[in-house]
Amino acid sequence: MKLEINVPEVFEIFKEICAAPEKLFDMMRLNLNEIAGNYLTGLMEWELTIHLGRKRYERRPGRVNHRNGSYPRHFTIKGVGEVEVKVPRDRQGSFQTVVLPKSRQYEETLAQDLSMMFLGGLSTRTLSMLSRRLIGRRLSHTEISQATVELTDAVESWRTRDLSQEQIQYLFVDGVNFDMRVGGSVDKVPVLVVIGVTVQGHKLVLGVQAGDKESASSWRELFRDLKARGLDGSRITLGVMDGLAGLESVFKEEFPRARVQRCQVHVSRNVLAKVPHKVKPLVAEDLRTIFYASSKAKALEASRDFQVRWAKELPSAAACLARSLESCLTFHHFPVEEWISLRTTNIIERLNKEFKRRIKPMEIVAGESSCYKLLAFISLKMELKWKGNPIGRGRLALPFLKNFTQES
Repeated sequence: MKLEINVPEVFEIFKEICAAPEKLFDMMRLNLNEIAGNYLTGLMEWELTIHLGRKRYERRPGRVNHRNGSYPRHFTIKGVGEVEVKVPRDRQGSFQTVVLPKSRQYEETLAQDLSMMFLGGLSTRTLSMLSRRLIGRRLSHTEISQATVELTDAVESWRTRDLSQEQIQYLFVDGVNFDMRVGGSVDKVPVLVVIGVTVQGHKLVLGVQAGDKESASSWRELFRDLKARGLDGSRITLGVMDGLAGLESVFKEEFPRARVQRCQVHVSRNVLAKVPHKVKPLVAEDLRTIFYASSKAKALEASRDFQVRWAKELPSAAACLARSLESCLTFHHFPVEEWISLRTTNIIERLNKEFKRRIKPMEIVAGESSCYKLLAFISLKMELKWKGNPIGRGRLALPFLKNFTQES
């Protein structure tokens, strides 16, 4: 078919474009949608021709199936938008096109893009509002949620992956709470997290599992799951954690060769919570003297000074420190260049902070499966950042640290 257009029509088109240049792109999109729709319709017509074994109006003996018109269908294509196609039919109903996926209204790459934007920080309702501009068709927040369902299998594969090839020596463990929709109500659900450190100093998120962080049995189940997935428990030499009830004893039972390092930040908070406001700066300074001593002997000496100075005036604070002191100084048994990383659970706290930052726009997480998708995505992002900052590597090049190690 030959397309003919006269000069006055061209002149009128250019006048419209000059008055509103953005109309040019609208016209281009309309033409592109029409071309794409016709192209897909033509492909499906040829599909039906091959299915029937003859062209339109061609008759062959013994053939009883025939064309039976078509029905309209809308389909959204990445970079094009929503197009209208005509899907041909046969009288026997045996024809099924492979050009367009059955029961799908948009192509697979759009579902992947929506999933990545969801993981990156946009809520399903925000994506729903932006969907017409993003892909050329309005999607409900329910449709967007369904588009992310395909991530579930990938996330589960990551959560349950084999750990037998990972040479893990240290474990950082902690829990984080999320407001999660469970059934018809919203509850605060804790998720247990374990980060492992390899012998090369690289950090990996090993376990993410819903469970009561105050429950010893929940932690035991998580540790046993890690070992069932191939984690060599005999290699574990240290566990860094805060004072969660039952956690320390369960950890020692499951990893008998490992020592326990209590997070100095958590212990300091517990001690300072029992101190009057006016003397908190003085007590905090004395705690820093203990925790940042250049050797365990000097730390114990500073702790004795602490008891002499504060035991009578602040007995509760002094007793709190005494109960946790030994486990706060475990890091002294490990290489000095790793001390800065082994004193606290800052590594896992940073991960938990990223978890909460990503969840904040959503306010409520839509169930455990949705929570795992987000946490898996954030964990993998953090692991990429960690690759350039392994524990204990390169820190001895710092002059002040060299001096520090010489003093000890």
